[in-house]
Amino acid sequence: MEEDLDPQETAEWLESLEAVRRAAGPERADYLLKRLATTTRYINTVPTSEEPGYPGDLELEERIAAYDRWNAAAMITRGSRLGLGGHLATYASAAWLYEVGFNHFFHAGRDQVYFQGHASPASTPEPFLRAG
Repeated sequence: MEEDLDPQETAEWLESLEAVRRAAGPERADYLLKRLATTTRYINTVPTSEEPGYPGDLELEERIAAYDRWNAAAMITRGSRLGLGGHLATYASAAWLYEVGFNHFFHAGRDQVYFQGHASPASTPEPFLRAG
């Protein structure tokens, strides 16, 4: 947890929220917290109904991601025989992030993206596979 830059203000907010909980019940306190969370600038401002369609062939991208995960499994299995580390689950959970980024956001010739596969060696060769 990050350092509280104003403990007195935090204590006042918590005291106020506790007063709401005691006076109006936990449902009201929960409502206020949810309302606060949904009015932040970090919430998606485009309603789901207005989002554009997926800009690619989702079935093909799912197949590519499956090949990527298979490749990761093979690399990590082979590397472990040589005493190298790696986390298959780490790459499996990030595979979609890589795929969406490479297929829809990173543009060859304009974007320069450097990946360093600390926890998953499978992410290291990915840019080279895409370069060809």
